[in-house]
Amino acid sequence: MAQMNMIQAIRSALDVVMGKDESVVVLGEDVGYFGGVFRSAPTDSRRGTASTAWWMRRSPRAASSAPRSAWVSTGSGRSPKSSLRYVYPRLRPDRQRAGAVALPHGSDLTSPVREVAPSAAACAAGETRLASPAEGIFTHISGIKTIMPSNPYDAKGLLISAIESDDPIVFFEPKRIYNGPFDGDPDKAAVSWASHPKGEVPEEYFTVPLGKADVVEEGDELTIITYGTLVHVAQAAAKLTGVNADIIDVRTLAPLDVATLAESVKKTGRCLIAHEATRFSGYGAELTATMPGQVL
Repeated sequence: MAQMNMIQAIRSALDVVMGKDESVVVLGEDVGYFGGVFRSAPTDSRRGTASTAWWMRRSPRAASSAPRSAWVSTGSGRSPKSSLRYVYPRLRPDRQRAGAVALPHGSDLTSPVREVAPSAAACAAGETRLASPAEGIFTHISGIKTIMPSNPYDAKGLLISAIESDDPIVFFEPKRIYNGPFDGDPDKAAVSWASHPKGEVPEEYFTVPLGKADVVEEGDELTIITYGTLVHVAQAAAKLTGVNADIIDVRTLAPLDVATLAESVKKTGRCLIAHEATRFSGYGAELTATMPGQVL
């Protein structure tokens, strides 16, 4: 086991998978020399052989270049990971096309494209980076799986599972917790992942299953359903208020692990949903709409 923050865990996942599977490639803006805008991509060319020299390529500075390149490369037997700097400019037909291939054809035709993007609110992040509406948009697209981890351990295990999947997947990295968990108080000093149990991450290969939520805290008074940064905010809020709560980290937003969520709500009889997106048409609205039909 090693102490890792989210960035290190994501890079470790790529090192492990790309070391065992030469079909995996990374495409995106600033990858390679810079390691991506948040330094979560590899920075050297360890695969220096003639047959794999193109394993990591910087895409042109055009909004849809990395996703389109990733889509095209699947036809040559590659398994691409597309590294994105901004999510909104990428909301193009490529996502619809990837889902359209995966959904109707089942196992006969696959679309193993993984798009990895920073997401959620962060300090001093302007324009469209002040909130987290993107997960609600991508979970709307049929045939695409959507993931958002809340800690380094899950980040590495889920990313390896995503890369090894034959389905098109969008993997969101919560910017606010790259370097440590955040309890919602901006005036407190930053906390390192070194003090958190999920900051201990195996250096070797391991996976976390897709489509399975994680019960972070167990209680009987309330169920709190959340994901990403707000997992830590929910834990802090429950401790501060003295509420004995089941806190569930959704992890895979689509497909949703409805069974785990419903079992908790049936036990506690109360449910609170927390997310960073807009209240109207945000992803939390889907969780709110899903629970009554499962519990009543």
